[in-house]
Amino acid sequence: MSAKLTDVAKLAGVSLATASRAFGDPGRLAADTRQKVMAAATELGYDVPGLTGSRTFGVIVPDISNAVFAALIKAIQNQAWHGRHRMVLADTAESSSREREHLESLAAGVDGIILCSPRLPSDQIHQLVGNAPLVVINGEADHAARVLMDAGEGVRQAVEHLHALGHSKLAYIPGPASSWANGQRLAAITRFCAERGIELVTVGNQNATVDGGLAAAASVVASGATAVVAYNDLVAIGMLAGARSLGYHCPEDISVVGIDDLDIAAAAEPGLTSIRVPIERSGSLGLELLLEQVAGKPTATEAVHLGSQLIVRGSTFAARTADHAIQGK
Repeated sequence: MSAKLTDVAKLAGVSLATASRAFGDPGRLAADTRQKVMAAATELGYDVPGLTGSRTFGVIVPDISNAVFAALIKAIQNQAWHGRHRMVLADTAESSSREREHLESLAAGVDGIILCSPRLPSDQIHQLVGNAPLVVINGEADHAARVLMDAGEGVRQAVEHLHALGHSKLAYIPGPASSWANGQRLAAITRFCAERGIELVTVGNQNATVDGGLAAAASVVASGATAVVAYNDLVAIGMLAGARSLGYHCPEDISVVGIDDLDIAAAAEPGLTSIRVPIERSGSLGLELLLEQVAGKPTATEAVHLGSQLIVRGSTFAARTADHAIQGK
């Protein structure tokens, strides 16, 4: 099996970003660091993607205004710059029909496609793309390379954290129904709550935005849950604001956990406890896998799972005792 940039980084004992800079922007690295990376590449027989000429590739996202996809796009672009590759960006506005049109138009006009959080089913994606090089980030697609930001471990840590704080009834605010990430996160929290005897309430699907969290706040408060895990940080921030408008305070009355660990999580008041997922690494790895396909290497159809970790801040606190339960306010 051909060596990948991740293999080079591991052997050299550096980050993926540092290994990438050694080939695309060596002036930013210390001489000994670059030498270690180049020695590892030579030992592994690594072929640097992009040195035979720049490529044009498409990136399709469901919502360019969402900070998660903005960070993902930036990571892809930073990685592409090293080989002077060109990116064509498409926003589907959470529409499966727009996603279909973008896939059809890009498949014949670019060297490859990175599809982020697809809303179309796997069989339709394969039919639309055909034999064009394809990498899917956070989604299912047969016969395609996949990079999955797996929040499962972080969800387990969040449930254990809330259980240790005495919370026995949790709520989950789901995101878009067609989102792979939402299904994965809902399955994880359902499983881990059941294992610990925690009651779980799931409110209706929401947009993956602050407005989605605002819309869900009343249902969460009415459920009597003392803690809530939101589909992402934006929904969690909306939940914080919505609960506050209803006279409930975080974390005294209700604890809130987000997912993604965006910059805004640390700046929120209180600081948002969040599950950190490797957004930047997913973007750079996604492009690496795509360029390998473009270069004629076999498609790695086994999904790459990238882990997650709970980051605890001020939005989670010990559950209120029964005589001060949230419904008794």
